[in-house]
Amino acid sequence: MNGRPLYTLHPRPLTVLYGDLANHAAAQGEVLIGTPGSLLQRENAAGFRFYARQFYDADSKKREQYVAGPVGDAVADQAAEQLRLRMEEARTTAQDLRLLGREGYQLADPRAFAALASLHNHGVFRAGAVLIGSHAFGVLLNQLGARAAGYATEDVDVARQGALAFAEPPRQSLLEMLGAPGIAFVEVPGLDARQPATSWKEQGRSRFQVDLLVPSPDDTFGIVAVPELQAHAQALPYLRYLLGETHSGLLLARDGCCQVRVPAPERFAVHKLLVAELRGGSHTEVRQATVLLAVLAEQHPGAIEDALAAVPVSAGKLLRRGVARVREVLGNRELRVGEVLAEFCV
Repeated sequence: MNGRPLYTLHPRPLTVLYGDLANHAAAQGEVLIGTPGSLLQRENAAGFRFYARQFYDADSKKREQYVAGPVGDAVADQAAEQLRLRMEEARTTAQDLRLLGREGYQLADPRAFAALASLHNHGVFRAGAVLIGSHAFGVLLNQLGARAAGYATEDVDVARQGALAFAEPPRQSLLEMLGAPGIAFVEVPGLDARQPATSWKEQGRSRFQVDLLVPSPDDTFGIVAVPELQAHAQALPYLRYLLGETHSGLLLARDGCCQVRVPAPERFAVHKLLVAELRGGSHTEVRQATVLLAVLAEQHPGAIEDALAAVPVSAGKLLRRGVARVREVLGNRELRVGEVLAEFCV
């Protein structure tokens, strides 16, 4: 038997608290980005008195944000009071988030949360965009009530299957949305400088990067225009399979939480195996897939079988190699997922 378990389940009181936060996130409108902060009254050189929010941003820099004015105006006072209530609510929520983080729930780092919360505030996930990659793994692990080794990545991957269904076309580009919290993003040039960028990174030495992805119509890689975001995306094979089943998920961070859209965990896990093989057998991706498959086999019987049955025929060889890697990670662990995968290989 392997000594260390792949995962453990969180106790019920924590899953109840997580559920309360999920309900809170579903009901909240615009997400406060950064620390809750303080509500101040300021006066400019012309004697105009107004309300401002002072807070620390994702890079721990103190910032001030205009709220409303003039002080004493009924509309401005009401806006300030509404913000004050939201800030108090955010402080209470942050206490619960810190507790979950200490108990092993996956928390996104401040910059990733700031960028994704900004996309949430602009309605990108409501319009159909999907969070994939390691940050989606954290969301799914939390949603399944499982505790496992965390992920370390500075990349955020966002995908869309078809044109995003905005109620009204957004005025801002994806680059402007990402930069709204105060993070200075620049385009990442591709190998062919003549092609438009599909990735954006934080300016300077930071390696924090956001990638936009879409399904490839075949087994090739290409670049596709995403006009509703005034951007371009990298087309990837088998991404259509991953995006075939999605649902709302809860992204947790130190200072806040928000709703995002994520793939079904069983498809996410299977797709991780395909991607790992395309990349030469990434250990991180195989490990993440194995953890999710192990949880699903125990807690949601039949989910893995359905996901395997839906894999495109063209990916059969890749999948079988990926399953073999999962069985290597499992080793001698006597888990139900080993039986499920053994049946698949018959």
